[in-house]
Amino acid sequence: MAESSASGRLRHRKPSAQHDSALSVDSDDDHPAQDPRSRAKLEQRLESPEASMIIVGVLTALAFALRFYKINFPDQVVFDEVHFGKFAAYYIKREYYFDVHPPFAKLLFGLAGWFVGFDGNFNFENIGDSYTDNHVPYVGMRALPAILGSLTVPIVYGIMKESGYGAVISAFSACLILFDNAHVAQSRLILLDAALIFFLSLTMYCYIRFRKLRYLSFTPEWWGWLIATGVFMACTWGSKVNGILAVFAIGAAVLVDLWDLLDKRKNPIIEQFWRQFAARAVGLILVPIIVYLSFFWVHFAILTHSGTGDSFMSPQFQESLSGNELLMNSIELKYYDTITLRHKDTKVFLHSHPERYPLRYDDGRISSQGQQVTGYGHADENNWWQIIPTKALPETGRGRVVRSNDVVQLLHVTTQTNLLTHDVASPLMPTNQEFTTWDKDDYARYNDTLFTLQLTGAYEGEPIRSKSGYLRLVHVPTKVSLWTHRDQLPDWAFRQQEVNGDKNPLDRSAIWFADEIISAGEGDDLAMRSSAQQAKTPKRLGFFKKFFELQILMLQHNAGLTASHPYASLPINWPFLLSGISFWTQTEGQKQIYLIGNIVGWWTCALAMSLYVGVLGADLLARRREIDAIPLPVRNRLWNSAGFFAIVWFIHYFPFFLMSRQLFIHHYLPSHLASALVAGAVLHYLLSETIEYPVSIRGHSTRLRPRQWAELGQKGPIIVAAFFIALFFSFTYIAPLTYGTPGLDGDAVNAKRLLSSWTLHFAAKAYETES
Repeated sequence: MAESSASGRLRHRKPSAQHDSALSVDSDDDHPAQDPRSRAKLEQRLESPEASMIIVGVLTALAFALRFYKINFPDQVVFDEVHFGKFAAYYIKREYYFDVHPPFAKLLFGLAGWFVGFDGNFNFENIGDSYTDNHVPYVGMRALPAILGSLTVPIVYGIMKESGYGAVISAFSACLILFDNAHVAQSRLILLDAALIFFLSLTMYCYIRFRKLRYLSFTPEWWGWLIATGVFMACTWGSKVNGILAVFAIGAAVLVDLWDLLDKRKNPIIEQFWRQFAARAVGLILVPIIVYLSFFWVHFAILTHSGTGDSFMSPQFQESLSGNELLMNSIELKYYDTITLRHKDTKVFLHSHPERYPLRYDDGRISSQGQQVTGYGHADENNWWQIIPTKALPETGRGRVVRSNDVVQLLHVTTQTNLLTHDVASPLMPTNQEFTTWDKDDYARYNDTLFTLQLTGAYEGEPIRSKSGYLRLVHVPTKVSLWTHRDQLPDWAFRQQEVNGDKNPLDRSAIWFADEIISAGEGDDLAMRSSAQQAKTPKRLGFFKKFFELQILMLQHNAGLTASHPYASLPINWPFLLSGISFWTQTEGQKQIYLIGNIVGWWTCALAMSLYVGVLGADLLARRREIDAIPLPVRNRLWNSAGFFAIVWFIHYFPFFLMSRQLFIHHYLPSHLASALVAGAVLHYLLSETIEYPVSIRGHSTRLRPRQWAELGQKGPIIVAAFFIALFFSFTYIAPLTYGTPGLDGDAVNAKRLLSSWTLHFAAKAYETES
């Protein structure tokens, strides 16, 4: 087909009687018979099943060769292998960890590590740590993403073939992934993106196979592809946090499908619609949820021992882990115990000392000149507070245990003053209340020294324990919570951390815990109390309580990744390869791995996306003037088949414009995969006025239609061969940045910097010389 001319006008096409939906075979129009022998001999050979198998074999072999080439180099920790390699080690040692990503891909890395004999004792602490010196079977672990990345290439070919495109066009889209430096670099390291993209491509392939069977609904094969779509969609979702975008992409396609099924002309019986709806609900909602939950069930079943992730979780969660400090060392608090209170997030102790707030702060505000209350990061006697009851207590027994929602006073032991807050602005935050202390023998401000101990996630009257009792101290009269933040007070407070009263008593950062019991009250033997504790066996916590707690934390921490990063980039830059990421450098030999895509492939995809949007927009305008510039079957193919690819591209790209977290170019890789599919569809549109027809599988009552072929002629294979060569040379030109070898001198680095915005190491400085 012809595309927009240089002058911006669409070339009118010859009228056609064809009518096609990208995944449709039914039509009321006649399809003129087409003689397959009219096609070029080369095209006939390439479109044969044997040739297609050879093409797939060659593409797959090349994909494996490019991704396994020197996969043992470097024999050092590279980029985020410090995280995902470490997580694999935790699975092998069964130690609990926390991460913002779902566990499926990391479980696969753990399995791969176990399979190749990794004992989990290497900690992946720093980029550049040697695998060889520590006897880590890293090649076997890197082989997993390399295999997945290699298999993505034939799946892309299969997606295009099943969508109704010929072998030449399908090979073109596959080559855009085959020779892409960014996809190759990600696939050779212990990173999550290869798994994410592999399962995304499988999800798309299975959904297309399912849609092709829509005239054979509820057959075993139809159910099989529907369930397979749901399973692989869950695998995509479970591989990385942004994998959930695959759920929305398939969901959008299903909504369009259901809207079409709701048309009474196509489906006069509404019960049939509800059967179709229920089947999709089972296959694309229920099945993915069950599979996704199963990943976390396995995750929790393996990670049963205390580990680095304990502190992120609630006390109840931590006490379900074997060997956890909270489980092993927590003791019930009793009245008149002397304790230290520690802030959960910043880990500082609640502290006070005899020094007082200055009368006037630097901004002119007046203080109470009360005794300073601060946050201090080290053990000190000024961190000691005694729990004073505000109710009558029995001499002995359980009535002396401190419980959730008890109202208490906190006596600062070294100065014999009670903790107090009042309606005076804090030193650093005028909106928050000042914390100070008051003489314990002066009852004039007794009410201002009363605090409610609110244990998080507890039932009324639950005993509060040291280590594990996460609580809020809420002031009774003013309802503010004891809170601290990382800002330091001036020199008059010895640069210690400010403590103040947060007017939002439910702030999730206003959490404290009793870190240590210094001494027990008179007549109470702390040593005997410790020895009387029950055997420290892990407590049981239900799967769904663990699951939802972890999901909330994952979302919160992912949204909190807002710190600046030297290689962070904006989504608008990604399709044009304006910047990449330095994964690894080695001064000796001037070697580096720089994540950047194949500039020929990425710019081709960006151009194709622009042409696709332009063609559809121009066609809509032309049709408003009753000009059919594009034949109906071709239009349907552009809207439906290429439209599905465009939906996947858009849903995996646009949400990043709404995010405030750190963003990197590798977040665009799923969208790049979809844009490669769109590029194939656009190339077909430019080369031919014909389409492959029919695509869907004929049903029992579907009227037979004459078989149609897309005729690309000699120009199709020639153009794709030219692209193949261009992609290959572009790939090999910057391959030293992809593989990290060979090393490059400064001038060679400058030559490889195809765009001035690429921040490459070891570049030679440019000197201006006078003439």
